[in-house]
Amino acid sequence: CMSWLVDGVFAIRSAATSNLKRLVAIFGMEWAQNTIITKVLSMARDPNYLHRMTTLFAINVLAEVCPPDVITKFMVPVISNLANDPVPNVRFNVAKTMAKITPVLDSGTIEGQVKPCLRRLNGDDDHDVKYFASEALVLCN
Repeated sequence: CMSWLVDGVFAIRSAATSNLKRLVAIFGMEWAQNTIITKVLSMARDPNYLHRMTTLFAINVLAEVCPPDVITKFMVPVISNLANDPVPNVRFNVAKTMAKITPVLDSGTIEGQVKPCLRRLNGDDDHDVKYFASEALVLCN
């Protein structure tokens, strides 16, 4: 299933991200942290922008089953780093991902990490990045 995350076909990558949630439910959080989460987060450094976007899509799914401390400690820094990606589609998906995970984060993380990231994106040259960043900022307030 993990190799599906880097498949050339979007539908396969999408199905793989959906399966991640079920795998965590079956094998547990400790297993997920040592295998799935590590693999997914390492894809954020992949030269292929589609794989970096898959990282964000997978984080969206994993955030539904991971405790807030795991999201804060492991996922938020990776999402924040991707806000500097050269590809606008990656950057606007950063904003969408931040919007999705914000409800489970504590106020310190939102104020100290999420909002500064979204403010940077809100000043982006790309209109779509600005739009999704401004939408996410509204959800943070």
